[in-house]
Amino acid sequence: MPHIELMLMPIGCGLISNEATGFTEAPRECDRKAHTFLCSFLVIDSEMQLSVKIMDNIQKVKADLIAEIEKRVSDRILEQTNADLLIKLINNADSLDEAINIAALGTTYKRTGLHFDKRLEKMSNTIKYFKKNETLSFHTDDDKPTHKLIIGDNYEALQNLLIQYRGKVNVIYIDPPYGKDSMGEFAATNYNNAITRDNLLSMLYPRLQLAKQLLSDDGVIFCSIDDRNQAYIKCLFDEVFDERNFIADVIWHSKYTTSNDSNDISRQHEHVLVCAKNKLDFKMGLLERTDEMDAAYKNPDNDPKGKWKATPLHAKSGTENNLYEITFPNGKTWKAPKGRYPRYAKTRLLEIYNEGGLYFNKNGGIDKKTYLSEVKQGKTPGSVWRYDEVGSTHQSNEQLAEIVGKGAFDNPKPLLLIERCIKLSNITSPHPTILDFFAGSGTTGHAVLDLNKQDGGNRSFILCQLNEKTETTPNGIAYDVTSKRIKRIMTGECYDGSKDFKWLEKNEPYGGNLDVYEIDSVSNFEWAEGKTPFEVIDETLYGKEKFAIVREKIEWVCGNFDKTQKYLEKLNEEE
Repeated sequence: MPHIELMLMPIGCGLISNEATGFTEAPRECDRKAHTFLCSFLVIDSEMQLSVKIMDNIQKVKADLIAEIEKRVSDRILEQTNADLLIKLINNADSLDEAINIAALGTTYKRTGLHFDKRLEKMSNTIKYFKKNETLSFHTDDDKPTHKLIIGDNYEALQNLLIQYRGKVNVIYIDPPYGKDSMGEFAATNYNNAITRDNLLSMLYPRLQLAKQLLSDDGVIFCSIDDRNQAYIKCLFDEVFDERNFIADVIWHSKYTTSNDSNDISRQHEHVLVCAKNKLDFKMGLLERTDEMDAAYKNPDNDPKGKWKATPLHAKSGTENNLYEITFPNGKTWKAPKGRYPRYAKTRLLEIYNEGGLYFNKNGGIDKKTYLSEVKQGKTPGSVWRYDEVGSTHQSNEQLAEIVGKGAFDNPKPLLLIERCIKLSNITSPHPTILDFFAGSGTTGHAVLDLNKQDGGNRSFILCQLNEKTETTPNGIAYDVTSKRIKRIMTGECYDGSKDFKWLEKNEPYGGNLDVYEIDSVSNFEWAEGKTPFEVIDETLYGKEKFAIVREKIEWVCGNFDKTQKYLEKLNEEE
């Protein structure tokens, strides 16, 4: 039986029975509050057959809806008078569907002015899980982290990842499709070929909701986007993550030349939106100091405290009352030049003198020593990132070509760009997890491996990539580009054992381990060869021992889903 790591998707990934819930239609949007108010419970009959039913608790639903309305008031999104009316209507609602529709009047708002035509993800009556691809997986070093590549729809992947990684992902970097001209197969299969900006927003919205749940409290998400869609994606981020958690809109200088064939303005930049899970818990990291920054620090007097640079004792602002003249114990006298004011109080200036912190130059000038050891050991990042600092599109194309050949994937992001994002994330976890659910060519995985080599870090990556087939990738992007790139840079050889790629001429393989999974499914209602869905799925989960009985497994699974736990409690009461 194949090895399987993750097993169930949270409620809402499958069709909801109208008979069980009273709904007359499928859920209107993937993030609607309805799915959080429904509990899934599992029943094993005398023949150990497994069926899934949905139960509602109208009173609990009403309480949760009212709590959400009250939160909107505290967040100054909804007026109290309007909230009072909605609460009254919710309390008087006769059905679950009616209560949810009433609450929607207070929760569907246009705080940022963003409005788009929301479309549903395709639902299914199957359980989606991660099935390990033993052919593509490899282990080379038990002392290094084991990374993950998930091949399949990232919506299904993200829901499965919640089982193990809820609140544990430190950094998310994504480079989603930019809209009409790059939606590809996704638009054709999921949105009836209606390729519009609405589709881009609709696709991202539920995925960002899941991403937010995956992020740690001090986590951060970076999103690359072009200038056509930046404003819309920024609004979407404000809606999902709260605009108070927005960090910056970084301008990446992606091209160092202009295109003369442009009909108007040649675009030389893209955007990287930066947003924290909770800005109060997040602290931005610093860039490394440059040689140019340190060149101003010298040590002409052999000060034992090390290199320093001269800082004037005077400043532009101050008051006439603060003006003074001082004579130091060495007989030297100082006062602020005309129109300037002392930077320090007289008593403090004497303390600096006694500490050896003043420099008396040959021309009679006096300065304070600012020591290199005392300044911020890094540089605050700016909002413009130049191609000579983080790479250009041209450079990234060349980087990828050295690993998987030319033309396999267009315009991947530069290695240095993503490395900067990870560095600035200021991760404090000893075992950081970096997620990219639009992995493309796998640059994020490459960046994690490279950073680990640079500083001996213990970062691990999770990549998710739809295996979309193109003219240059007949087997799919995940097979022909993503997995190949990671395999080659980690092991130094292709899957066929060959070592004929240029990257090896200048680089050493990173080593490490990669588990590759593909999203598979099993029927939620039907048996397969006389076995329950749970028996079809391998009975080992996350290093746990095999379950003795199916009931034991059900209890374990339910314990990892917030709402299903209620059914277990009910079973215990009945027993």
